[in-house]
Amino acid sequence: MVLAEDVHKSFGSLEVLRGVDLAVRPGEVCCVLGPSGSGKSTFLRCINHLEKIDAGRIWVDGELIGYRQRGDKLYELREKEVAAQRRSIGMVFQRFNLFPHMTVLENVVEAPVRVRRENRSVARERAEALLARVGLADKLATYPGQLSGGQQQRVAIARALAMEPKLMLFDEPTSALDPELVGEVLDVMKDLARDGMTMVVVTHEIGFAREVGDSLIFMDGGVVVESGAPREVIANPQHERTRAFLAKVL
Repeated sequence: MVLAEDVHKSFGSLEVLRGVDLAVRPGEVCCVLGPSGSGKSTFLRCINHLEKIDAGRIWVDGELIGYRQRGDKLYELREKEVAAQRRSIGMVFQRFNLFPHMTVLENVVEAPVRVRRENRSVARERAEALLARVGLADKLATYPGQLSGGQQQRVAIARALAMEPKLMLFDEPTSALDPELVGEVLDVMKDLARDGMTMVVVTHEIGFAREVGDSLIFMDGGVVVESGAPREVIANPQHERTRAFLAKVL
């Protein structure tokens, strides 16, 4: 579902990604761990071309993201073409980015109607089902400002799912939440994993990675330091840098 080969990304003279490789099978949950500044979030944003890569290739479901290849040369796609690719890739950020002037239901309905030109009643029916799925069936007419952080993040997940994505990207979805609200968001993500959604999750939630993840990569300094089965990497890290990081977070 996701294949990244030798991905490089710099911001000016700062080299953030220095040759990242990743392969994620359909239905797999891949968890990405690493310290701040290791390139995790930048890499996630490269998967849906929110950040343009400087070198390498990224494919999602067999489709080259952000570029068209002719011979040995890459040509960047037009923004309209990139937007079409992004429709099948859901993304949930640290911050919820909900429209404050819209109700919970309107937030979830908006993209399918505006972007996919979906019939509003069809989009509304799916939105209501999704909000029930994330435990917010009683909050349809509520505005984001009236919700807790955990509830807002669950709306953000429902909004991403409303576009019926084939891949979900999560960028530290619980890092902005109070500790007691983390569980309700992780429960929704666990439910998605059980239903076979392909997910790449940047997280510091070691328990989630151990319990739900099918694969785990540990990044530091813009490279993948270690990868493998989550329980194996967490219980018996092979690299000294991985051991030092886990010793601080476990």
